Amino acid sequence: MNSALFVVVLITGLALVGAALLIAGLISPRSFNPQKGEPYECGIPSRGESWMQFKVGYYLFAILYLMFDVETVFLFPWAVILKDLGVAGLFNILFFMVILILGLVYAWKKGALEWK
Repeated sequence: MNSALFVVVLITGLALVGAALLIAGLISPRSFNPQKGEPYECGIPSRGESWMQFKVGYYLFAILYLMFDVETVFLFPWAVILKDLGVAGLFNILFFMVILILGLVYAWKKGALEWK
């Protein structure tokens, strides 16, 4: 019973996505202008090469953001079943939070959160 329902939902989802793409392709405006292929930045024509190096600080900031974003992904299911986990679950998540806070303090001390 559940597998039949899954197949129906899957087929319905694929059909709706396909129909949306088909309709968008049929009614979307078409304009073939060579300027569309040029790089664009804030209305100013680009100069020089588009390949340039970025400061490593941007990557560090992005990695820190992803780390704390993933933390919230792990905290939500824990919060949902907190009553079932009891005190042991509370200590486990506190240990998890301590590790993350130590990582944040380390990044802060190293200056990874400062824009220079």
